Amino acid sequence: MKFFVDTAEIDAIAELNALGMVDGVTTNPSLIKKSGRDIIEVTKEICELVDGPVSAEVTATDAETMIAEGRKLVEIAENIAVKVPLTWDGLKACKTLSDDGHMVNVTLCFSANQALLAAKAGATFISPFIGRLDDINLDGMELIEDIRTIYDNYGFETQILAASIRTVNHILDSARTGADVITAPPAVIKSMINHPLTDKGLATFLADIKAADIKIL
Repeated sequence: MKFFVDTAEIDAIAELNALGMVDGVTTNPSLIKKSGRDIIEVTKEICELVDGPVSAEVTATDAETMIAEGRKLVEIAENIAVKVPLTWDGLKACKTLSDDGHMVNVTLCFSANQALLAAKAGATFISPFIGRLDDINLDGMELIEDIRTIYDNYGFETQILAASIRTVNHILDSARTGADVITAPPAVIKSMINHPLTDKGLATFLADIKAADIKIL
């Protein structure tokens, strides 16, 4: 499974990247706005930092302008994936940009039917939003399962990018279900390491070392 980091914070990306935990990055205008920096400048810096795809989102809603924005965004770096919304205009933009040879991430997916349309339009990534479905008492993981089944049935190469990840259980369930990629905030990825028995075992280990006065250096 690939790990994408859902942030525009350079330091957070760099920390995880140094550990080999970053296969890509997803950004959006809201995340970059929080950084208080220029969208092009931040996106370029992220692309220079990581080797994998960096999703940069268009701001337009009509196909013609989305395509124009997408073509401008891909000039930033070769690893840009243009992020477009799952609307008819977004699918038109996806088809044009993917035909041009660019990576496209179709976002705001909430149904398997939508995911099927995105795959037909040539999407590189489809981003189903798990957490937002959970928020309205629907099972976000069922959507991942349905998309996985459909894509496998027909050999679609579009990668399932599980998004709106809120918890470590979302990551675990996505891995079990066969999502190709997850994108999550740095804090959620880092919290995957937490376990009380690890903490307890380390405390016991350190107490034994101290009692035995063991030193290596």
